[in-house]
Amino acid sequence: MATTTGQVSAGDTAVLEGAEPVDDETTGGPSIETFDPRTATLLAIVPDQSASEVRAAVARARAAAGPWSNLTFKERARHLLVVRDRLLDRAEELVGTICAETGKQPAEAVTTELLAVCETIDWYARNGERILKPQHVGPGTMAHKSAWKRYEPLGVVGVISPWNYPFTLSMTPTVTALFAGNAAVLKPSEVTPTVGLAIGELFADDTWGDLVQVVTGGGATGEALVRSGVDKVCFTGSVRTGKRVMAAAADSLTPVLLELGGKDPMIVCDDADLVRAAKGAVWGSMQNAGQTCMSVERVYVERGVHDEFVEKVLEEVASIRQGDAGHGDIGSMTFEPQVAVVERHLADAVDKGATVLVGGRRVERDGLWFPPTVVVDVDHSMDLMTEETFGPVLPIMAVADSDEALRLANDSAYGLNSSVWTEDSDRGVQLANRMQAGNVCINDCLVSYAITGLPFGGVKSSGIGRVHGSEGLREMSQVKSVMAPRVKVPRELWWFPVPRHLDRIAIATMRARFGSSVRTKLGR
Repeated sequence: MATTTGQVSAGDTAVLEGAEPVDDETTGGPSIETFDPRTATLLAIVPDQSASEVRAAVARARAAAGPWSNLTFKERARHLLVVRDRLLDRAEELVGTICAETGKQPAEAVTTELLAVCETIDWYARNGERILKPQHVGPGTMAHKSAWKRYEPLGVVGVISPWNYPFTLSMTPTVTALFAGNAAVLKPSEVTPTVGLAIGELFADDTWGDLVQVVTGGGATGEALVRSGVDKVCFTGSVRTGKRVMAAAADSLTPVLLELGGKDPMIVCDDADLVRAAKGAVWGSMQNAGQTCMSVERVYVERGVHDEFVEKVLEEVASIRQGDAGHGDIGSMTFEPQVAVVERHLADAVDKGATVLVGGRRVERDGLWFPPTVVVDVDHSMDLMTEETFGPVLPIMAVADSDEALRLANDSAYGLNSSVWTEDSDRGVQLANRMQAGNVCINDCLVSYAITGLPFGGVKSSGIGRVHGSEGLREMSQVKSVMAPRVKVPRELWWFPVPRHLDRIAIATMRARFGSSVRTKLGR
């Protein structure tokens, strides 16, 4: 959920850098102010917590982690289903908190934040025990042995989350860590700290009240968490900050899971359903005011259908309702520096020959309102086509054919999400298989994240590791290999003293076991 090096985006203020704290009497020390981006009014003042406070939170979580890890998976799942029930009971309150700090519309907050988390909890509650149970491994030549692998908790997982989806992108790694038997310490973005505090309240109870700790603050607080001795760091944010998180974690060899930025391409073939493709492009680029790592950020359209596609896109954009009445399609942007990035990218594109067909300038009113924007005559010399914009902007480029579209789609440092639009299912699969991305949708966009059973993550500069699916749950575990005797023998053949002619015996065994079968399979 971020931008390329040098940009400001969802995770940039979360760790290792950030806004300067202020001193406030209500908190008794350095504090962070949070504002409503729809009106620019002050919402809350929260503590900017120190390194010692972070270490104390980690210690509390570690004390809770031991008893929690000793529970059966079913016992952990029951508790997390109780947390889900609390979420449902407080849904309206949570939606209000999310909308106030992000500028989202309520429908966006429900579907992309609360619903996504409920799906994750439900899927892991039903499938997690199977994923984490010990698995037998064939012993190969050592047929007198039994072998298996088991998945064990890491201990305490540090979660550093961004501002664009402050509920989903905090809860997903947190609940996954808990399902795997860990405790968690959450550091929300200082742009959306009250959402993080609301998450902490969901986990507060008499039995497991220390299992999830929430620490608030700016860059120093985030760095303190990375260096606090947690057993893994899960960071969502920009490539720039992700590299700094990884460097800080390297000092203690703390493993990291990084979900970083995207510049996600959309390929529209000449046989695509243009009505559906245009609707998908507009929704995929404009929902959440374009502040999604999976947003459609560049569209490549075969030249024969380019003009018709652009016409249909403009029709869709004209129908978008943007406002703060609570029932529109998109709300405001969330973070002032990100609006500046959008404006810089558009200015650079126009200077290099791009044409803005609609939008392009922030709305003259209080708050961070930027209108849906469509740009054509673009190319890869422009920042708008190469750097993550993270705003409600849709650049559209005409290409000769799908091969050129694929080449341009893969011409990026990023590889998070992508989409292919064609009525030929074979063609769609072939193009999807050649896309350099961790996730590909055919005739749809973004929603692969909503399928919890599918792993989500990026390639290239878009990140390391996966959330969701069996891969996401095992990311929060350490695997242990175990071997035991299956048949009792007085001694192993290779123990000292080494038998005479062991080399000849081993060669004969290799030829019998491997040679003939390989030659047969290869047709020799």
